Amino acid sequence: MIRLLLVDDHPIVRDGLRAAFETEPDIDVAGEAANGREGIDRAAALEVDIVLMDLRMPEMDGVTAITALRHSHPHIKVLVLTTFDGDSDVLPAIEAGATGYLLKDAPTDELLRAVRAAAAGEPVLSPSVAGRLMDQVRRPVKAALTDRELQVLALVADGASNRQAAAKLFISEASIKTHLLHIYDKLGVRDRAAAVGEGYRRGLLS
Repeated sequence: MIRLLLVDDHPIVRDGLRAAFETEPDIDVAGEAANGREGIDRAAALEVDIVLMDLRMPEMDGVTAITALRHSHPHIKVLVLTTFDGDSDVLPAIEAGATGYLLKDAPTDELLRAVRAAAAGEPVLSPSVAGRLMDQVRRPVKAALTDRELQVLALVADGASNRQAAAKLFISEASIKTHLLHIYDKLGVRDRAAAVGEGYRRGLLS
């Protein structure tokens, strides 16, 4: 019997998931939680095998909860179920230790297969997520941004001009321009707007 915990801040989503699982003879929905913090507590208390985890929730998000569970209860598998499939969502969740990543538009039979596969320790990825990870692997590796380049990128994202960024960081405008050129090269972009967009996409900006 696979003991399952549903963690999502929307009751109607939890109700729908419970209905999908309750007729399965080998899956028992042991409990529910409305945020990551509750999910951690109930996963341990209910001795579950699988946690079906949303990512964006109040009090504690899914990635933070996955990281905590990975350290405190590494035997519990976490299967992400969310509406978000951007790099800034997928990669942190996988890196935190998620066994799988599915989207909420997945058919019920795919969800059932995923839970059983996760219980067996097999990784599970929706097709779109698998495609994103493949693109990430194939993307040319660029050097990481330095702390100063991250500071410059953050100021640019806040709308600062070169002069304003230079004054804020107590360096020359020429230095700001040099940092920007390095940022463009490392992110594979050509201008400020594209650098900011790529920064958010890669999770460099919050």
